[in-house]
Amino acid sequence: MHWHQKNSATVIEELKSSSQGLSAEEALRRLGEYGPNELKEKAKKTAFMMFLDQFKDFMIIVLIAAAVISGFIGELSDTIAIIVIVILNAVIGFIQEYRAEKAMAALKKMTAHTALALRGGIPANIPASELVPGDIVLLEAGKVVPADMRLTETVQMKSEEAALEYKGIA
Repeated sequence: MHWHQKNSATVIEELKSSSQGLSAEEALRRLGEYGPNELKEKAKKTAFMMFLDQFKDFMIIVLIAAAVISGFIGELSDTIAIIVIVILNAVIGFIQEYRAEKAMAALKKMTAHTALALRGGIPANIPASELVPGDIVLLEAGKVVPADMRLTETVQMKSEEAALEYKGIA
C-alpha cells in the first residue's frame, strides 16, 4: 500500500480509524490480528556458526571441490589460490554478517519504548509494541518515532536522519 501517496482522510478511512484514534477494544483486537509492533529476530547464531555458514553457498562448495581436485592432480599453486580465495570470501562474508547483527542490535536499542497515542480521543502513553495500524500517534520534539507512520499533520517538521537514527518533530 502506498500510504504516502494518499491524503490523510483517505488513509484514516481505509484503516477504519478516526481523527480521535481507535477505541481501546479495537486496538486490542488489532493487536491480536497484526501482532506486536516489534522487530522480528531470528535465533542468534554464534560467531563460529556465522563463519561456518559462509561455506554453505553452492559456488563455494564447487570451489572447494576444485581445490581438492587440483590437489590430487598435483597443481599445488592452483589449490593454494583457490583455498585463499575461499577463505578470504568467508572472512569478508563473516564481517558483513557480524556488522549487520550489530546494526540490528543497535536499532533494537534505539526503538521507542512508549508512544503517545489517541485512544478514544484521549492521549495515552502506551508501550510502542502495542501500536497497531490505525493508531493516531502524537509526536513531540525530541521523541523517537515509535513505528512506521503516515504523517497526517505537522507544524515546523524537521527530521534528522543518520544511519541508525531517526528523529521527527510534528
